[in-house]
Amino acid sequence: MIRPLNEMPSLIRSLLVDVETEVVEYKEAKQNFDFDNIGKYFSALSNEANLRNAECGWLLFGITNKRGVCGTAYRKEASRPSVGLRKLKQEVAQHLNAGMTFEEIYEFDLDEKRVVAFQIPPCEFATPTTWKGVPWSRENESLKEMPRFKLEAIWGQSRPDWSKQISFEANIDDLEPEAVEFACAKFIEKYGTSQPAIERLSQEEKLRKMGFIIHGKVTNAALVLLGRPESTAFLSGSAPRITWTLYSSDGRPEAYEHFDPPFILQADKVLKKIRNERYRYFNSEATLFPTLANKYEPEVIRELLHNAIAHQDYRRTGKINVLEYEDRIVFINEGSFIPGSIEKAIEPGYRPPYYRNRLLSDAMAKTSMIDQNAIGIRNVYEIQKGRMLPLPTYDLLDSNRVSVTIYGKVLDESYTQLLAADPNMDLGTVFLLDLIQKGRPIGKDQAKMLRNRGLVEGRYPNLIVSSKVAGIIGTHEEYVRQKGLDTSICKELIVKLLRTRPCTRAEIVSAIDHALPDGMSKDQKRKHVSYLLQELRKDKRIEPEGNRGSAVWTLR
Repeated sequence: MIRPLNEMPSLIRSLLVDVETEVVEYKEAKQNFDFDNIGKYFSALSNEANLRNAECGWLLFGITNKRGVCGTAYRKEASRPSVGLRKLKQEVAQHLNAGMTFEEIYEFDLDEKRVVAFQIPPCEFATPTTWKGVPWSRENESLKEMPRFKLEAIWGQSRPDWSKQISFEANIDDLEPEAVEFACAKFIEKYGTSQPAIERLSQEEKLRKMGFIIHGKVTNAALVLLGRPESTAFLSGSAPRITWTLYSSDGRPEAYEHFDPPFILQADKVLKKIRNERYRYFNSEATLFPTLANKYEPEVIRELLHNAIAHQDYRRTGKINVLEYEDRIVFINEGSFIPGSIEKAIEPGYRPPYYRNRLLSDAMAKTSMIDQNAIGIRNVYEIQKGRMLPLPTYDLLDSNRVSVTIYGKVLDESYTQLLAADPNMDLGTVFLLDLIQKGRPIGKDQAKMLRNRGLVEGRYPNLIVSSKVAGIIGTHEEYVRQKGLDTSICKELIVKLLRTRPCTRAEIVSAIDHALPDGMSKDQKRKHVSYLLQELRKDKRIEPEGNRGSAVWTLR
């Protein structure tokens, strides 16, 4: 719980009169304090707060070990609150797991001396808080790597599964028949070949096998995925809902629609609302041949929406939001990001430490809505990488909310051209290049690696994706120089040129000279371009204006 600033002096005084506990640490920090030690104390105090059922832990600067007020100049600035202190939340979050950061940082005067109080949340159920991958704990006044018995005490904690709870007031008649039939069909489709007996089970037995019914009673998971819209009244205040909102180019909401359970049928309905036009973009400087593609891959939309359904914290009574803008879609769901960081989630072989809604996740896996091998997010990244489009952007600044953005357009042509030139580039490298094209920071060692491979330009930290693709696709450019580009590609190059302005044949020859074989004479080039122009004219894509010898060519 965040406290009002005017209550902090009395709270700290109450802590000072008590004997120091394992969830409070005092530091003088008169001028500065080691950043790495701040992270270790965060981990230790967070873990101890969990083990002792404390509301939070406290790291106090400007207090001596004997609990006297000495004041601190740590990140002190002329105005309050200090910008440096506010930035610290984001700085520590980069090295903590489970999306953790300070619950709040308070800056105030006590006995006319400046004190800084860091409020640290307890670690999550069954998940020790780690600093740079290591869990820490307090041992009297010392910091130590967490001993095995404390780790096991946290690992062994049972996490309540909201989705497994029985709704005693609801029954099977509160489920939507169409949704039930669809779920059973998907269940048979997935397991029928290996387990033929499944097809002979009754509908209720299939629902029990999928986890929707326990001892003849309907679960919360069943009401979310299969329930009639009005059946949400049985969810004790939770109101599952997906809301799609369309925004205009100037950011104003233009339209919206709500989608209530059964969620198993709603993903495709949401997908139909999204404007998924086809568009052309150029992904290679060597060919200048446009790629025609949908703005969004339907599989990506389904995966992200189904993930939001599976991992939504329904106890928070919020809804899942799908926000459609002109060039991007944002998916927002309530609940912390379980992997802690997106880098961890896309690692090969990653397994989540737990599932927020275990039974719901199991049921969705059994109906092929999600993949329980924890590769769904990585698949989305691989799909976007294969399409040479920006990777999804995860915003995890709010520790109790996940926001994911997918883009439907090229942000940086250099990034797209690099991916087109090297389609086998590893996902880790693409992830770093994606951060750079979005203006996000990367580490010095990572920047050095990219620079050594010729993938970035500029001085750290102001990097840009390299526009010099020649080193990567040099062999292809040599082929172009020797043999020339394919006729169909040359036609598209002419069309692209005429999109900018009308041109004479001589101007067209000059403009696409680099795309024609080196061995051609000037006369041969003129004849070849004349042939291409006539072909495009027959296709009714271009037309001449003026006399034949001096005609100006334009797009139809």
